[in-house]
Amino acid sequence: MSALLPSIPAIALVGVEVSFQSAARTVTVLSGLTLTVAPGEFVCVVGPTGCGKSTILNVVAGLLSPDAGEVNIFGAPLQGVNRAAGYLFQADTLLPWRNARDNVAIGLLFRGLSPRAAAEEAERWLARVGLADAASRYPHQLSGGMKKRVALAQVLALDPKILLMDEPFSALDVQTRHLMENELLSLWSTMQKSVIFITHDLEEAIALGDRVIVMSAGPASHAVADYRVNLPRPRDVEEIRMTSDFVELQRKIWLQLRHEVRQRQDASDAA
Repeated sequence: MSALLPSIPAIALVGVEVSFQSAARTVTVLSGLTLTVAPGEFVCVVGPTGCGKSTILNVVAGLLSPDAGEVNIFGAPLQGVNRAAGYLFQADTLLPWRNARDNVAIGLLFRGLSPRAAAEEAERWLARVGLADAASRYPHQLSGGMKKRVALAQVLALDPKILLMDEPFSALDVQTRHLMENELLSLWSTMQKSVIFITHDLEEAIALGDRVIVMSAGPASHAVADYRVNLPRPRDVEEIRMTSDFVELQRKIWLQLRHEVRQRQDASDAA
């Protein structure tokens, strides 16, 4: 009996390099970055400030072309915008003149759905993220957590195969953040999207992810460690933090991450 062939990665970055040109010099943000995400895998990326975490998402989204290396999506070279990806930003991107229903429906209308079908699908997704009664509210009438739920519904309504998340919960209070993290895990467990989740919070990365990638201090940042999170699912992000396995893994990753953070601080002090 022949061995099973490994599945094609949902995302494969091979030797990716990205540089930005300023008036005075060229700054290499990413250098030799190799990273894969399997179909349905939840990968979190942590690293010091300025290590190019958001740049990774922009490359995978097709919003930024690398200067060197390969970007493959489900085995095919990425050309232009990644139509398989949905992008959830850190900043609030809801349109203030549209209510929750209409904000969620925007992408569906661009996909060609009729206004009625788009509104019905938007309401279905609002109900799925716990906002069935808030469809007619405008962004200024929503709390921070509710806005994030609307933004999440807006992205997931388009049924992307890949979900790119750039510190989406960083502005929320701790309690709301934990609620949103559990909501995200609940939705992900049923939909099995391939996720790259950027965060500065190591605890968040471990609580959510299947793997945690540690980036080196910039410039010319690259992945220096890849930790598998062998914690049982389903998870409650508050309860899992109290387990001995979680604490041990956090200690192990923090030793690596602390080294990179200090490298970044030393470079800043020297400058």
